[in-house]
Amino acid sequence: MHIVILGCGRVGSLLAHRLDDLGHSVAIVDQDPGAFRKLGGDFSGQTVTGVGFDRETLETAGIERASSFAAVSSGDNSNILAARVARETYGVESVVARIYDPRRAEVYQRLGIPTVATVSWSTGQILRRILPLGAQEEYRDPSGTIELAEVHTGRTWIGRRGTELEAASGARLAFITRYGQAFIPHADTVIQEGDLIHALFAGDVRERVEQVFEHGAEGA
Repeated sequence: MHIVILGCGRVGSLLAHRLDDLGHSVAIVDQDPGAFRKLGGDFSGQTVTGVGFDRETLETAGIERASSFAAVSSGDNSNILAARVARETYGVESVVARIYDPRRAEVYQRLGIPTVATVSWSTGQILRRILPLGAQEEYRDPSGTIELAEVHTGRTWIGRRGTELEAASGARLAFITRYGQAFIPHADTVIQEGDLIHALFAGDVRERVEQVFEHGAEGA
């Protein structure tokens, strides 16, 4: 899997290292060539100096074969412009952008660009948005019977009711994080692109829950 990252700051460099360590092909873009020093000598990926929303720069970084793009530079406008170019011009399937102004996050999310306000952003959250990592455990009861986890949800569920996902998987949707805000879903809640779904389920059915969330009931 080839992944392009815009911004070699603290988050971008950590993300690049994590993905590199996982064996993925990584290219990281920054206007400042000195920023790449944060990567150290053990980074095996590609570094590209240039403006993140410039098509020539992105193509040098391999955007045409990228499956994911993460815009985590220090500027909202650069992140959004780059994310939209990646999605709309090059058809990159998984795109995320970091937004410093939470008031703008919802606007861009409605344009089809998953965004998270900086306050709730972490390298782990970015990874879960661009890689299908299955269920990330958040809580397990003392007996080990019940688990609360953020579960990666495939595109097959976008536009469908959360109750359908519950019925197919046997899990219960505890809450959903949307536009950086968490809420408890209702019977008529429809899953949207960029939603982070936190589900409760019995620990012994974890594998089935992951399969249904990722591929639908037919893929389980």
